[in-house]
Amino acid sequence: MMHIQDIKQRFEIIGNSPLLNIALETAVKVSTTDITVLINGESGVGKEAFSKIIHGLSNRKHGPFIAVNCGAIPEGTIDSELFGHEKGSFTGAHDLRKGYFETVSSGTIFLDEIGELPLETQARLLRILESGEFIKVGSSKVQKTDVRIIAASNKDLLELAANGRFREDLYYRLSTVPIKVPPLRERKEDIHLLFRKFSADFAEKYHSKPVVLEPDALNLLQNYRWPGNIRQLKNIAEQLSVLDEDKVVNGKELSRVLPAERSALPMLMGNGPLEQQFSERDIFYKVLYDLRKDLSDLKSIVFDMMQGNNANNIPKQESTFTHHFSSHDREANAAQPNIVPLSNTAVPSANNQIIDITEAQSEPESLSLESKEIELITKSLKKHHGKRKKAAQELGISERTLYRKIKQYDLE
Repeated sequence: MMHIQDIKQRFEIIGNSPLLNIALETAVKVSTTDITVLINGESGVGKEAFSKIIHGLSNRKHGPFIAVNCGAIPEGTIDSELFGHEKGSFTGAHDLRKGYFETVSSGTIFLDEIGELPLETQARLLRILESGEFIKVGSSKVQKTDVRIIAASNKDLLELAANGRFREDLYYRLSTVPIKVPPLRERKEDIHLLFRKFSADFAEKYHSKPVVLEPDALNLLQNYRWPGNIRQLKNIAEQLSVLDEDKVVNGKELSRVLPAERSALPMLMGNGPLEQQFSERDIFYKVLYDLRKDLSDLKSIVFDMMQGNNANNIPKQESTFTHHFSSHDREANAAQPNIVPLSNTAVPSANNQIIDITEAQSEPESLSLESKEIELITKSLKKHHGKRKKAAQELGISERTLYRKIKQYDLE
């Protein structure tokens, strides 16, 4: 068996992370078998590179290899692409067509983003895994194929199965040996190595000097979350190779090309983790939720006042009203009180005048998201004396998004 360093050199794998080494060792061990492999990992971590390692070290290495992105093929043609079709089997089928499972027989087929396959296609794929048989679209003839299947997904297939979007029996057939490719943020020790490799490649491509990172830029690079993983890191290296003139990059220069990370906002309801990412519009949904809660509190208070409709109890009711609102401020997260219908009712006010509840409710406060966005942005800008950076931090949105909202609502 080849040494792990020889594998890295042969297939141009950069990194010394323990998690990466474990994934590579697993790929090497299963390569000499015909076992079906499921590669899990986020987008951009290099799942296709692992499929090529498995094929390149297998007994099928002299056979054909094809990588198919299941999410890039329209649902109406995916069966024809994979299994082929007979002439005239559907509109546009002017000729007989061989599918990938027929043309790649004796080789390996890599099915990337397999969670995007339609359920009907999943049933056809399950038949190939169980018996090696398939039927072309528009045909009744059963054909045989000898193909090794390597699948990959950036989604949790068991979760998709629980939601009825993926066959559970297919999942267990595919995941005979699962391989987890770690995201870049879990390989911090490899980030600089990868960046230097990409910088050297682009320096040769553009006939320039390689980009060099100053300590603050390197620290920023290693602590960034890299949602796009290796693919995103490579893009950043290319941007700096093209745009930076002296090729010595500090933290400020690097931050200009790194996309801003999304802010983490607290959950509106429930006990989810604080790390859960939200869009800025969740702030305004929270405002609507609080308004609804305030309205429910008000209805409950008025109902309490109705219970004491004697004029002598009016001062007491007024005190209760004040107490409820101060209590609401202290207990903003308390359970929502019961809502009591108040239509066609009237209660006495503090000066013994009758208040018609139905009339009081006839003109509800506007609850549109747009009006609440304008109100919150205006208040925050006023609070921070027009300083957009501080206002954006308070609102939990990026400064760029705040600028766009100011332009959208003409709040200059």
